[in-house]
Amino acid sequence: MSPKYDGLKSLKNLILKPIGRVFPSPHDWRDQIIYHLLIDRFDNSEANIPPYDPKTTPLGRDDFEGDKWQGGKIKGIIHRLDYIKGLGCTTIRLSPIFKNRKDMNTYHGYGIQNFLEVDPRFGTLKDLRTLVRKAHKMNMYVILEIVLNYTGDNWAYPEIDSWYYYSGERYPFGYWRVVDPFAGIQWPDDAVWPLEFQNPEWYNRKGQICNWNSLPEFKEGDFVSMKKLNTSNCRVLNSLIQVYKYWIASSDIDGYVVDAAKHIEEPSAAIFICAIKEYTYKIGKTNFFICGEINDRDEYMETYVRNVNRYYDKNKQSSSFDSLIDYPLAALIEGTIKGYINPAELRKRYERFNENYCSHIEKINHFITFVDNHDREGQPVRGRFLYNNIFYRQIILAIGYILTSVGIPCIYYGSEQGFNGGGKDERYPDKYIRECMFGGNWGAFNTTGHHFFNPESPIYKKISQIAKIRQQEPTLRYGRQYFREISGNGIDFGYPIDDRCTLAYSRILDDTEILVALNLDSKARSDWVTVDRNLSPKGRKLENMLRPAERFIVEIVGERNAIRMHLDQHEIALLKSINKE
Repeated sequence: MSPKYDGLKSLKNLILKPIGRVFPSPHDWRDQIIYHLLIDRFDNSEANIPPYDPKTTPLGRDDFEGDKWQGGKIKGIIHRLDYIKGLGCTTIRLSPIFKNRKDMNTYHGYGIQNFLEVDPRFGTLKDLRTLVRKAHKMNMYVILEIVLNYTGDNWAYPEIDSWYYYSGERYPFGYWRVVDPFAGIQWPDDAVWPLEFQNPEWYNRKGQICNWNSLPEFKEGDFVSMKKLNTSNCRVLNSLIQVYKYWIASSDIDGYVVDAAKHIEEPSAAIFICAIKEYTYKIGKTNFFICGEINDRDEYMETYVRNVNRYYDKNKQSSSFDSLIDYPLAALIEGTIKGYINPAELRKRYERFNENYCSHIEKINHFITFVDNHDREGQPVRGRFLYNNIFYRQIILAIGYILTSVGIPCIYYGSEQGFNGGGKDERYPDKYIRECMFGGNWGAFNTTGHHFFNPESPIYKKISQIAKIRQQEPTLRYGRQYFREISGNGIDFGYPIDDRCTLAYSRILDDTEILVALNLDSKARSDWVTVDRNLSPKGRKLENMLRPAERFIVEIVGERNAIRMHLDQHEIALLKSINKE
């Protein structure tokens, strides 16, 4: 391993020429299904871990273990590429890989101490290269979550650590965190690296954010203990641009998810994106993916969508994010399927975007959609979709929805095995939704030391089946989406307004209609569902692609074309014509 690529101390040593021939970008990111994992919690690459068996695996784990490093490795991801591909996922989203402070329990990777080094607890740059290379050989892609606007807790304010944001006041710099104050900053575990970031003037120094919805506070303040970089400073921003060009050159990754994009100034984000896009065009990755994570309400998302196209490069290629993480949709999906949100709210959200932001609808079609996630900010009790939920088939409905609706679907590790983590701990509440797939001391279902990579799990198998159909059907990836009216008696039609219903929608592409129906009821239902009268005329036979022997015939019901659908409890069906003329 060349020292020029691993453990660099200064930006002056960067080599931005790719290490070899770059792997080309996908033609359209809607062709991808993303698998989102936390490196520390996924797999440690050991082969002798026994599988989880609900009948024999002993219960019991220490609640304090969940906020500690568990030992997941990049090599463990390499070991499980077949498992991820078997689920139907074609892109892996990695949590940040960068070196964090040794004295902090920042297993999630966000407390960066060295922007130019892989954290040794995860592995090496060679491991990352191997992962990317093997994924590419399997026609898979790797996108990396990055941090653009803050570093780890690498320095302190004077006298006390807890300085809070107050009217934009800039506080004095205290000291760099070092092991031995008399020896000064020592490589590699003191202060922050590369060397250029050891400049107190590169940080806002305005204290911790108190009001997370107040401007300019949430763009200027520290993210809890993590220190906010002054990305409005052109030297700081240019250095970050060089850092993230380096990771593309040195590992051949295919995209970035920019963490906490809400806290970055829009002009700074646009300049960063434009610079990375120009670089990736130059080296041959012409559709390098850059997604922004904005965990906020629809009102803020819509504002961001309206403004997202203001900045352009000289070739007229947008310097906005290619995609955003769709947090509002995740809340609507969960509430709709569990029955505490009116299904009309889900439909109205799509209508609102179509009506008010039609010029940006192509952006919305590229949003990353998800059900479970590593972060549940703002929730009184943080838990996965199946937390305190006995209806395990509802997670199939939820993931089935994102696999068959507009957007780029993203599956969070463990959801395919029915993980139900949840709980309340004021210090580290997110630990409950970050269980270990390989067991460790923080395994799922209150267990330790047993892995959960079970391709025979009924949830895994059903998700894999739906994902395979998505990959075979362009209509499910690119088609327009229309919600359908239903009727229980064949006379009174309307959009569903309660949780005991058949939720149905069509994806339409050119002359093809695929009807998706979800029974949200805890018992079997039989409803009439409207279809497109031109694409699905009377007498047309529709086949359930999930159960090919099951056929439905389009009938004239009043003034509409419809089919009578029989669905079991919490069943999903995907219908397509089998006798086009």
